[in-house]
Amino acid sequence: MDSASALTGNCLCGSVSLTAKPKSYHIGACHCETCRKWGGGPLLAVECGGDVNFDGAKNITVYNSSEWAERGFCQKCGTHLFYRLKQGEMYAIPVGLFDENEQWQLADQVFIDRKPTYYSFAEKTRNLTGEELFAQFSQ
Repeated sequence: MDSASALTGNCLCGSVSLTAKPKSYHIGACHCETCRKWGGGPLLAVECGGDVNFDGAKNITVYNSSEWAERGFCQKCGTHLFYRLKQGEMYAIPVGLFDENEQWQLADQVFIDRKPTYYSFAEKTRNLTGEELFAQFSQ
């Protein structure tokens, strides 16, 4: 799919709003333990590169979640706002933040080897283990 248009969204309380240009209308699901602890289930997110702008940035708290990534959330309502890599320009924005919701397609699942057995998705997706995912970044 081609690059999506710039989209808008906001947190639950409206203290933080964002404008982002997703790379496509594809949704990725991450099943790693950190994502599942962060949100109680898999992270369903859209890759946006570095083209993300936040209004109300003073209300964002950033948590250093690993050597390579950090997560942002609204300090007033707790809404998850982003996962981003520390190196390079890559934001993963939770798809539920966007006002637009008709064109999304679940396309990828990562850390499929960590997915618990108590849920599954019906869509056929590209599935990567954690090892396969990290191998892509080391090329």
